[in-house]
Amino acid sequence: MGWWNSRVGQGRPMSELEARIDALEMRIAHQDRTIEDLNQTVIAQWKQIDALKRQLNEVLDRVQEVEDNAGGQAPDRPPPHY
Repeated sequence: MGWWNSRVGQGRPMSELEARIDALEMRIAHQDRTIEDLNQTVIAQWKQIDALKRQLNEVLDRVQEVEDNAGGQAPDRPPPHY
């Protein structure tokens, strides 16, 4: 028995070991693909978050501008009992 069979196969037939290695390689390939898909999703979400933050800041700026142009006057509201 050579060093390869004694260290790696531990008495198992090589075809079983090869099958296990193939199965592990397929799992790793699937996990790599899943990680890449998740990474692309996170990147897309961050881009969307950044765009939404810019839009929110624009809206807040517009609201502030409207409030500033109103001269600080509160709008006429009906009394609370209406």
